[in-house]
This record gives sequence, structure tokens and C-alpha cells, in this order.
Amino acid sequence: MKKLILASASPRRSELLQQINLAHTIQVADIDETPWANEKPVDYVLRVAHEKSLAVYQQGNQQSVVLAADTSVVLGSEIMGKPKDLEHAMTMLSALSAKTHKVYSTVSVRGKLTQEVVCVSQVTFRGLSEQEIINYWQTGEPTDKAGAYAIQGLGSIFIQSIQGSFSGIMGLPLFETAQLLKNEGIGIL
Repeated sequence: MKKLILASASPRRSELLQQINLAHTIQVADIDETPWANEKPVDYVLRVAHEKSLAVYQQGNQQSVVLAADTSVVLGSEIMGKPKDLEHAMTMLSALSAKTHKVYSTVSVRGKLTQEVVCVSQVTFRGLSEQEIINYWQTGEPTDKAGAYAIQGLGSIFIQSIQGSFSGIMGLPLFETAQLLKNEGIGIL
């Protein structure tokens, strides 16, 4: 079986691969993840995941299978990145409060084939108070999360409902990932 390389520094993505019993190494892709002007969210996540897998694949990993992913929280047409500080987190979480937003998660797998898939999920937040947002920020959890929340952590108490992929909202849609890896001869079971 070919060696699997995760082109991501995300501990959540690595944990998700471990959850489905996939041994892998980690090699972080050094690319610019800044959205382009007027770039649509789906185009953005596809581009970033594609560039990550390509960068790591071209670093002497042509005999391996490289898996990269990108996840964005999107409200309307606004791509919400990771919060810079409390004020930024408050702006994001206040905007998400009592609304439904989309989470775009793209997987790019590069081996004998180049395969990419986008998973779109919907997340509905209950109403949040300013004090709840401040308290949440002080836990440290939202600091490195797109949209300033973690569905798998304390942020779950804000989520009224989801439609789509729980693991995709975390950062790696496992159903889609397993399908792409199967095409590369990497089976889960």
C-alpha cells in the first residue's frame, strides 16, 4: 500500500484520519491561503486544497498519496477565517448568532489520479449573548478555528442543528475522503 501523507498542520484532520484507522505522516504545505478579490467560497476552498496537495506532492512525494483539505465557514458570501483577536471573534460569532451558515470542506487527493471533492454542510446557531462569546473566547478554543468555533468542542453548545457532514464541519469529510482514497487503493476496512 502506498504511503499516505496529510498535507495539513491541523491536529483535527490527523485525528479524523486516525479515527478511521489510516496511518499517515504529516507534511505541511507552505502556501498563501489569502482569498482572492471576489473569489467565490467554493472556488476558494477548491483552490487552497488543490495548491496544498500539489505543493506537497511536488516535494518528492510522487510515489505516495497526498491528501490535503481546506474548510471555510461562510455566511452569505463572506468567507470567515480564523479570528485575529477577541474583537474579531465577537464580530464573527455575533454575525453567526441565530443564523444558518455554510461550511465548505474540500478534499484534494493526489496519487495516480488527482481527485477533488467539495462537501457543503449547513450549521444553524442559536442566539448568542455578548457575554457568552467573551466567555467562549476566554476558553482559548476559538483562536485557531474558522468562524471562531469548534463543533467538536465547547462550541457545540451554540449549534441548534446541522445538515451535512459533522466531520466535514470539523475539517475533513470522512465519507468523501474514504471514497477518494479507495480510488488510490487505500482501503479503510
